[in-house]
Amino acid sequence: MDEIEHNYVEVNGLKLHVAEIGSESSPVVVFLHGFPEIWYSWRHQMIAVAKAGFRAIAPDCRGYGLSDPPPQPEKTVFLDLISDLLAILDALNISKVFLVGKDFGASVVSIFVLLHQERVSGFVTLGMPFMPPQPPTHHKPLPEGFYFLRWKVLFLPRDTQIWRFQLYQQITDRFFLQEPGRAEADFGRYDAKTVVRNIYIMFSRSEIPIAQENQEIMDLVEPSTPLPSWFSEEDLAAYGTLYEKSGFQTALQVTYRAPFDRNGEQDSIPNPKVEVPAHLIMGEKDYVFKMPGREDYVRSGEVKTFVPNLEIIYIPEGTHFVQEQFPDQVNQLILNFLKGHG
Repeated sequence: MDEIEHNYVEVNGLKLHVAEIGSESSPVVVFLHGFPEIWYSWRHQMIAVAKAGFRAIAPDCRGYGLSDPPPQPEKTVFLDLISDLLAILDALNISKVFLVGKDFGASVVSIFVLLHQERVSGFVTLGMPFMPPQPPTHHKPLPEGFYFLRWKVLFLPRDTQIWRFQLYQQITDRFFLQEPGRAEADFGRYDAKTVVRNIYIMFSRSEIPIAQENQEIMDLVEPSTPLPSWFSEEDLAAYGTLYEKSGFQTALQVTYRAPFDRNGEQDSIPNPKVEVPAHLIMGEKDYVFKMPGREDYVRSGEVKTFVPNLEIIYIPEGTHFVQEQFPDQVNQLILNFLKGHG
């Protein structure tokens, strides 16, 4: 990875880490990671697109990797991530960009495209389809042990939707109060490297991670379980080192707990339809595809009511980390898209 350069960009009062490779005069592709990932999860794609004549940029989200955490993480809202991305593009004098996002990074892509469509040449999301700010609702509850609920600290009334992960469902069939600090205590039993290891193993399965009532999420992975074959001890060490520095508090807040906005901006977002070209790369064994309503939303074509110029590609054996699991295939799909719309 020696050819990838590492820089910092001052935006919104924070110093954000940006990994980069490729000529400054080339068309730009920005890669946005998910949880518990960092820029490193795009290592295969960055090198591939740079070799094909593009400039690849992968920032660490605020509070992730080498990027500064906000001084008050609990006050972070989702729109701060949109503001960070826009500020990075402006700081680097990038007027137009291709976006590639996975997991909550795909959520950032969705809303950024809605708010700043003129800055986007096209976008690719992995494992997460484009979602409008107020997605369709599918009323199938998931139990209290669902990992997403365990990692939040919110009081959720019966009809509450959580936009942040686009489950578009009722979360539980009863009032739900998560014990503050439960996720931090669960993670705190292990070193950072072990936490990342467990999440990578857990999220690489095809089943939705759900714990029993008296079981913690980290206990869903047995200590003897091997890493996925495509994720090495060296890869794990790269994550572990950075999370030893940052911890998980800000990452959990930014990803799972941040409200959408501060002042009701969600209600003023324009018609949630985008005309720019788009690709969705969906691993059919990604546990996210089993979320209530998710597969139907994609396979029925409902997603194309919001993104008419969308092409959907399924990878039959693909799991949640499909860009690391099948890097050559994903690289080729992304390159085909970039070259077709560059």
